[in-house]
Amino acid sequence: MMMMARDFRLYVFGIYFSCFLLLAVPQLTDPSQVSALLAIKSRLNDQLNQLNNWKKDRDPCASNWTGILCHGTIGTNGYLQIREIQLLNRNLSGSLAPEFGQLSHLHILNFMWNELTGSIPKEIGNLSSLQLLHLNGNKLSGYLPDELGNLTYLLRLQVDENQISGPIPKSFSNLASVEHLHLNNNSISGQIPPEIFNLSTLVHLLVDNNNLSGYLPSEFSNTPNLTIIQLDNNNFHGAVIPAMYGNLSRLVKLSLRNCSLRGALPNFRKLSSLKYLDLSWNQLTGSIPSDKLSDKMTTIILSSNLLNGTIPESFSNLPYLQLLSVENNNLSGSISASIWQNNFFKTTARLTLDLQNNSLVNISGVLSPPAKVTLRLHGNPVCNIIDKRNISQFCRPEVGENYIDSSNNLSPICYNQSCPVDNLFEYVRDTPVSCFCASPLRIGYSLKSPSFSDFLPYKDSFKMYLGESLGLNLYQISVEPYFWEKGPRLRMYLKLYPVAGIGHSHTFNTSEVLRIKHIFTSWSFPPNDLFGPYELLNFSLQGPYADVNIEHRGTSIDKRVLVYVVLVAVTCALVLTITAAVFITKKHSSHIRKLSRTCSSSKSSVKIDGVRSFTFEEMAMATNDFTDSTLVGQGGYGKVYRGVLSSNKIVAIKRAKEGSLQEKGEQMLVYEFMPNGTLQYWLSAKSKEALNFGIRLHVALDSAKGILYLHTEANPPIFHRDIKASNILLDSNFTAKVADFGLSLLAPVSNDQGILPDHVSTVVKGTPGYVDPEYFLTRKLTDKSDVYSLGVVFLEILTGMQPISHGKNIVREVNLSYNSGTMFSIIDSRMGSYPSECVERFVALALKCCHDKPEDRPSMLDVVRELENILQKTLETRPDLSKPTYTEPSSSSSVALSNEEYVVPQNISGSNLGSDVFTSINPR
Repeated sequence: MMMMARDFRLYVFGIYFSCFLLLAVPQLTDPSQVSALLAIKSRLNDQLNQLNNWKKDRDPCASNWTGILCHGTIGTNGYLQIREIQLLNRNLSGSLAPEFGQLSHLHILNFMWNELTGSIPKEIGNLSSLQLLHLNGNKLSGYLPDELGNLTYLLRLQVDENQISGPIPKSFSNLASVEHLHLNNNSISGQIPPEIFNLSTLVHLLVDNNNLSGYLPSEFSNTPNLTIIQLDNNNFHGAVIPAMYGNLSRLVKLSLRNCSLRGALPNFRKLSSLKYLDLSWNQLTGSIPSDKLSDKMTTIILSSNLLNGTIPESFSNLPYLQLLSVENNNLSGSISASIWQNNFFKTTARLTLDLQNNSLVNISGVLSPPAKVTLRLHGNPVCNIIDKRNISQFCRPEVGENYIDSSNNLSPICYNQSCPVDNLFEYVRDTPVSCFCASPLRIGYSLKSPSFSDFLPYKDSFKMYLGESLGLNLYQISVEPYFWEKGPRLRMYLKLYPVAGIGHSHTFNTSEVLRIKHIFTSWSFPPNDLFGPYELLNFSLQGPYADVNIEHRGTSIDKRVLVYVVLVAVTCALVLTITAAVFITKKHSSHIRKLSRTCSSSKSSVKIDGVRSFTFEEMAMATNDFTDSTLVGQGGYGKVYRGVLSSNKIVAIKRAKEGSLQEKGEQMLVYEFMPNGTLQYWLSAKSKEALNFGIRLHVALDSAKGILYLHTEANPPIFHRDIKASNILLDSNFTAKVADFGLSLLAPVSNDQGILPDHVSTVVKGTPGYVDPEYFLTRKLTDKSDVYSLGVVFLEILTGMQPISHGKNIVREVNLSYNSGTMFSIIDSRMGSYPSECVERFVALALKCCHDKPEDRPSMLDVVRELENILQKTLETRPDLSKPTYTEPSSSSSVALSNEEYVVPQNISGSNLGSDVFTSINPR
């Protein structure tokens, strides 16, 4: 007996020790990726000790390593995967390790604005899921690896502001998704590979300030979406500008300054989107084409060439022109005063006409330009006309750079209070609340290739652009100061303030800080022709934000994963307790109960063709005897467990509780497991990671397709009767599937006379807020009742509001905002940026679905078609809103639906319906 007791104590100690290790060091992150990160750290020089929590005994995903963000769900190998490395402006030196290639699920790699040296590892080309590669602003050298061409999902490649040499690899022509190639300010040499202009997705090509040579590829014209070409300060040895460049219909900016170009100017009259043209400091000859340029032109720079002839009259009809620079040429004849007379001058607009050092002999018209026009005539014969009124003031030489500083530190007069000097508080200008004091977020920001010369007329538009993208009001955004740098590039400092008002905080809360930073660091701003590509220089967390953990974000690790770890540990303790009890008593009373229940279950089981049945023992084994560690939810019917079948397929097992049994024995349903849970969860405040507009549209479309299948293709057709956000489940790819058919009814069928009733008369059932008002009043259930419920779900998707909250009904609230023109004020701000036209169409569709009269609601087929059109338009406008895809094991396609009246087996197989398989069940 003593020996047995000793063995028992050792056994208990061993299990306790194992449980302690499980709780102390939960291994959540893929071990191979942890090793890779430690190898990466070993190659870095971290002078400020910012990576001090990158330690072997701490899990990257569980303990939020600096700059590390993880995928929110467990991968197929049972571990979390590294999704982002965000180490912007961390004062890091050293080199990049080849072990980056082991981070196979990495989406974002960001080391901008550090002091890294050495070459770019070719192993980065192994990161098949990489979308953003940002290494700009370092001291990297060597060649660009050919292997980077393997990154077929890469959207942005930014290696500018380094010391990279060698050619542009031809393999870059394989970057099938790339939109931005920023290679500027390096020492890259050789010919631009013409193959890269077969990239249909390429939008911005910035390769200025390099040592490129050869010719200008005419293949540019094969790139349909190209909007910015910036090749300044290269040496193309007398190459000509191909005439085909005049066919780039979407081109917004063409900048070929100082490229040793010769020949004539092409005719750009077909470039209807062109705003900015700079061909200065070349050896271009001939006259300026007389055809009219785009009405959108802001900037024309043709200075320091060998151009002759006259200044075209067509330059007089460019209403938004800010700069015409043709100095240092051989232009002759007269200059018409209509150039400044026909412009649409806004209150802040300015126009600079630099015509110096030509052979202009006369001014036709009155020489009296408005105060906001700068006219420079120095070095032209016209300056020698003594009797020309006002001529002398325009003939003085002008020197110096155009520097703008909009800093305005004046605060409103607030005598009765003052902002605390600590925590960097200050008065917020132009707020609806006088003398509101707040501490802003401070952000360094740069426009890398804007399509204007004067920012002031577009400053308010820029603030509106930021506000729409960030979900902020105009008064919450300050741009001060801003100034031009070489490029030309526009550098600015942003201040973002919290919402002002009584009851509002004077600082952003942590979730808002993380949300705003995520938008900046994920490059989520929508494309904009005027402002071009942007650069995040720094995101300072000062004052009250100094302690914000920027890695602690809902997307870094799903709470459900942490709960899973804790439950595993609890299970470990339960196993210990049960084992001890078995060791002592040799028996367990529950064993007898299980046997009796199993016998009862086997007697009442139902075999249905096309639907698999399971034994009780299989269900118990799949759920570890239905332990709480596998419990994932519960409802009126019973509890739902996460189970793993013998085939390793993960399923959800719904086990009826005793009070819901229709007959004696066990009742269980086995469902396809949906790892992303319900739509309701993602729309609620519980979810710290919000769905963007693109994913929400996909969810809406998937749900509509599932209901359409029930209405038109199921045999027999079915009315769901309980469509709501909690009954729409999301798989690992965020594909939505309609589930829970407990209230479903068969659609009416033809009677003996062949007449098809248009409704089913039944007791009203459903969830408050989703129930069709006509059905509620008349008890007549139709297919349009499902349309109404789905319309309410659409409104939830758009606004994040609940169907009924504090006595307010979502349909009524959205209708009021829509009819009063304030619709966008109630759109869910967590959704991020979106195309307003598409959101407006989606709102209109949702409200049609929720019309009081069923006959005025669209059919489910019309709903699906309209959603498909909205989605197509959205992705054309904003391709970055496409739904992410993750590779997961394929799931069973067998389907069965059950409710209290009937069982429908194998005839239901819609891809957007919850996929179920039955074990023992007792239909009525």
